[in-house]
Amino acid sequence: MIKNKDKVYILSTDHTTYAFRVLDTGHLEHLYYGRKIRAYLPEKLRQRTDAEESVTAEAAPTGAESLFEKHAFAPGCTNLYDAAHPAWSLEDMNLEMSSYGKGDNREPFVEILHSDGSFTSDFLFEKAEIFEGEGEGRMLPYAYGTEPTDPEKEGSVGGVPEHLCITLRDKQYDLILELHYLIYAWCDVITRYSVLINDSSENISIRRLMSGQLDFDKAGFVMSTFTGAWAREMNRSDIALQAGKVVNASYLGCSSSHANPFVMLSHFGTTEDTGDAYGLNLVYSGNHYTAGEVSAYGKTRIVWGLNPQSFAWNLAPEGRFESPEAVMTYSHKGFNGMSRHMHDFVSEHIVRGEWKKKERPILLNSWEASYFDINEHKLLRLAKAAKEVGIELFVMDDGWFSGRNDDHTSLGDWVADRSKLPGGLKGLSEKVKALGIDFGIWVEPEMVNVQSRLYEEHPDWTLEIPGKPHSEGRNQRILDLTQEAVQDYIIEAMDRVFSSGEISYVKWDMNRSMTDVFSRALPAENQGEVFHRYMMGFYRVISTLTQKFPHILFEGCASGGNRFDLGMLCFFPQIWGSDDTDAICRATIQTGYSYGYPPQCVSAHVSSVPNHQTLRRTPLETRFAVAAFGSFGYECNLCDMSSDELEKIKSQVALYKEWRSVFAGGHFYRGRSFFAGSRVEVEAGAGMRFGNTQDSGNVTEWTVVSPDQKLAVGMIVQKLATPNSQYQYMRMKGLKEDGLYHFTGLPIKHNIKTFGDLVNTVAPVHVKQDGLVHGMLSKFVKMDGETEDYLVYGDSLMYAGVKLSQGFGGTGFDDRVRLFEDFASRLYFARLVED
Repeated sequence: MIKNKDKVYILSTDHTTYAFRVLDTGHLEHLYYGRKIRAYLPEKLRQRTDAEESVTAEAAPTGAESLFEKHAFAPGCTNLYDAAHPAWSLEDMNLEMSSYGKGDNREPFVEILHSDGSFTSDFLFEKAEIFEGEGEGRMLPYAYGTEPTDPEKEGSVGGVPEHLCITLRDKQYDLILELHYLIYAWCDVITRYSVLINDSSENISIRRLMSGQLDFDKAGFVMSTFTGAWAREMNRSDIALQAGKVVNASYLGCSSSHANPFVMLSHFGTTEDTGDAYGLNLVYSGNHYTAGEVSAYGKTRIVWGLNPQSFAWNLAPEGRFESPEAVMTYSHKGFNGMSRHMHDFVSEHIVRGEWKKKERPILLNSWEASYFDINEHKLLRLAKAAKEVGIELFVMDDGWFSGRNDDHTSLGDWVADRSKLPGGLKGLSEKVKALGIDFGIWVEPEMVNVQSRLYEEHPDWTLEIPGKPHSEGRNQRILDLTQEAVQDYIIEAMDRVFSSGEISYVKWDMNRSMTDVFSRALPAENQGEVFHRYMMGFYRVISTLTQKFPHILFEGCASGGNRFDLGMLCFFPQIWGSDDTDAICRATIQTGYSYGYPPQCVSAHVSSVPNHQTLRRTPLETRFAVAAFGSFGYECNLCDMSSDELEKIKSQVALYKEWRSVFAGGHFYRGRSFFAGSRVEVEAGAGMRFGNTQDSGNVTEWTVVSPDQKLAVGMIVQKLATPNSQYQYMRMKGLKEDGLYHFTGLPIKHNIKTFGDLVNTVAPVHVKQDGLVHGMLSKFVKMDGETEDYLVYGDSLMYAGVKLSQGFGGTGFDDRVRLFEDFASRLYFARLVED
């Protein structure tokens, strides 16, 4: 809901309030963003009469006056905005947007180089409009409204956003700045974007136009970013904003694994379930920028949007430039509360199309089974093995097109290699479909190898500086998507590929970041536009193709998570989270993603061991447990697996299908985490320290609960076993407090080889470790593991937890003992018995 009284604007979601007002100068003062409050007085209290005078409604207090910052005299050694307001220096005020030149020397919202060489801007209030909908003429991906499921009832999902457009004008330069606010009330999300319009007769150069700005009246926030690199994405880092500036940005031409655009703000002491937590994101897939700055007066400013580095957009008279859409949410229920808002928002208002709520198939990808060494015979063997264990989709990865035997050649030449696939894509897809399994392929349409027919014919179609050496990544170059002809080529080439067989799934990859960024299609004065023009061209390509092929399940990929963002999720409902499939690494990576993105948007696969990225050996059960909490599949050579492993996988697939609606459609909650210990804490007199508990950083704990709270799955996984440590517990979350649940684990059988030569403590004859007898016994003798089976109320499951069977401590083993070795995990299930 959006309300305006005396130019005080109150934006309300179901549980939050966002407030700002128009100052006498025409600037916008930010008043509040946080837990829902009553900011207006009722009309009957606004009309006050005493014995001496009557106060009219126009002069009466609104109730929001307590939120106004009071100024009698400007701070010393600051610059006044103008002589008519001697109490106000913009340097010491909370603002909705900011610019250089009029006294505010903090991070600006907008920066413009005018035709006279000046950088000063002064945008002042002109008008406000309130309406419904996302707005017309949008140029970039954006969140969208949906029909509410049951608007008359609490808990209704979806809705059309209310929309506030504030128009500001710089009268000195005849420029218009629109600030747009959209309210997604049910999920407690507010989005913002800005539009700059050149209403003058002169050209201007936009050097910066942010999407969102949040000013707080205090310092001491914790800014959490999610950084990393290839194969180690989404590592959470917590930085105290006490003074100075912290920047989270990408300048790689993609949102990047180095610095995901999702950022959190919180107070010291905020936990997963308690305390204030803000979540900020951006609906964009290119260079981004978030800065947190504490001023000399203890105020905190956050700005986020396009990265201004090397950005220069020339805007002609009557021209219009739109920023990407910023996303923000707040919860007083800790990080899980904030994540719940983000998950609901992304699932309902970002992801779209046929696969938005459709059941995703379990897939097998060929990459780690064979890499480039593929042919029809090998692929059909893999597909048949996949079908036999219950997998529903077979994906042929890289190496299928003509001449593609390694990563040096053929990108851009999208014609099937007949020496590998005699019947082409059509023939192979029909044979795979005949097995009773769907077929998918891998493509990387934005790239080209120098050794390709495409590069030979169109060397001017790449991003590179003519006549200068080019820095390559993965032996390939990037096609110049600022050029419409290049966009059209990709659309036409992919149209042919996707139409050439029975293709149900496409993995769209992008395996390098940008270097030597230069478009031969643009003049020198427009080279500062290349990064953004590339993204606009890219969005046109994937928008065209996803609309033409709505039945195909598209999955994004960029060397794993190098382009995992809300912009991509507007077109592709799932994204490959990381090329690292190691279960322990993935527990950290997927936990990181879960703060801002629904787990069903994160593709996760079970791979072989030793893992191809870490050479670590983790139990098959753990690999499954971690991957099942994402968009689930396998990436291993089933043809080389033992019968015992195949039976386990067959059971895993059946279990996942039984609980798929919960894993894929449930509400996700974090418990303990490998991140524990990285959270910065401050105690009185103690300064900075790192948290430390008995299992701090050694256990990750997840719960996913069906929307009706009748079914839940919990998981714990540990890094390393701790000697002589028998106690462990499982606390689920999101259950009905007064619901009675049946809590169970899976039946467990242990291979006696796990115990090594300890088997001799019970064997009637000596058994040589790893010898022939040991191997034979392990095939026929299995040892029963622990059993967990309880009737327990939801409140007890959540707040007390289940104290699990004693862990193995080296003093004995039987079916009452939980064998929990390095990298072990457990899945637990809760079914509502009585409400």
